[in-house]
Amino acid sequence: MNTMIVHHHVRNYEAWRPAYDKHEPMRTSAGLTHGRVFRAADDPNDLVLLFDVADKKRARAFAESDDLKTVMQNAGVEGRPEMYFIG
Repeated sequence: MNTMIVHHHVRNYEAWRPAYDKHEPMRTSAGLTHGRVFRAADDPNDLVLLFDVADKKRARAFAESDDLKTVMQNAGVEGRPEMYFIG
């Protein structure tokens, strides 16, 4: 099983979280499951997300999709997210 790691900063975690939760069906359809969200101890708007990846090709297409870019922008993600696949 592969893992996808996403690191990004958001303007406001409380505003970001509902958009993240609402987007769950899209992540699931891309084969991303068991999402975990971690917040930095010294900056609660600095986030690391981990997902189990069923299909790396589908997950990569999702990560590069215009849909995800739009959702992230509207949710307050700042800068360019860092995304990695391991496993």
